[in-house]
Amino acid sequence: MGQDKELFMREKIISHLKSSKKTTVKLNELQGLFSGDVSYNEFTHVIQSLEQKGLLKPVKSHNTNNKKIPLYNTYRINKLAFKDQLVDDIQKFKLSSHPLIDLSYYFSSSESQWQKDLPFIKLVDNYLRYSGVPHKEASAAERSYQITGDEKWIDFKGGKSLLNRIAVYDKLRIAYNADPLMVAVNPKNFTSPYIHLIVENKATFYDFQHFMEESFLTSLIYGSGWKIIGNINLLQKQLSLPDKGHRFYYFGDLDWEGLSIWSGVFEKQKVLPAAGFYQMLLTKPATSGKKNQKRNKEALEKFTKHFNENEAEKIKKLLAGGYYYPQEGLGRDEIAKVMEEMQWI
Repeated sequence: MGQDKELFMREKIISHLKSSKKTTVKLNELQGLFSGDVSYNEFTHVIQSLEQKGLLKPVKSHNTNNKKIPLYNTYRINKLAFKDQLVDDIQKFKLSSHPLIDLSYYFSSSESQWQKDLPFIKLVDNYLRYSGVPHKEASAAERSYQITGDEKWIDFKGGKSLLNRIAVYDKLRIAYNADPLMVAVNPKNFTSPYIHLIVENKATFYDFQHFMEESFLTSLIYGSGWKIIGNINLLQKQLSLPDKGHRFYYFGDLDWEGLSIWSGVFEKQKVLPAAGFYQMLLTKPATSGKKNQKRNKEALEKFTKHFNENEAEKIKKLLAGGYYYPQEGLGRDEIAKVMEEMQWI
């Protein structure tokens, strides 16, 4: 029997034993895990090796199967041996992980919980090792993206619970008190539908402000990167506007992080990409760089649905190749042209 086959059989049996809630297992139950391509001799070899390791202990009162190479009809599962292995695995990881990560919870938890959490614990460990303990506050969405590449992980995918389990949540400076929005308004357009444009960066915000008076916009909002996800819901209250009749658009950097920010805002307010500005960017040469940004393929798929097939394909290719477009790539003349055409509304 080849080593790969033996390893496969042993791991399959061990997985079955670990998941079993019983303290004993029948021989025919273990044989039933494999199809006819496993011979009795191969099966016997693996069972005997598990006996030698102390993972299976024969129940001798249940007798053997009377084969030429006999196996017992029933085995007792040594649950303690599995627990010892789990403890060893946790201890080994603890020795090499960031000192702030507390794994105490997992010593009394199940192996399935450890295996489920481990990939995310590794991401947290990687973040703390290379970025250090953060000194500045950030929204849950921004911190989620920094750690996992998924802006929804902390608030919506169990991240907060895991961070509490390993005792680092309070050390990550996650802010839930939103700052007020920085907004420019056009009083002439305080009628429904209220059109709001969010721009990611401050320089672009000031460029757009030059065209507010003659525009169709009710408000121009400075997104300030990730902060917009936490404070977008303040807009109606800040402007004393009704809750209904609002249309939101977003224009940010055309890179992986920019898409993740847009995706996070979209979850809050169904903010659409301001397609006309992105389409204008796509007519220009892309910039190389930002190759280390975390790739959010879910956000990319959602974003590109708002563009035609050729545009969507171009966006996907340039991001996959490590290229991007800063929103500052548009000059004031180009901003004015897109604003006048209004085809993206």
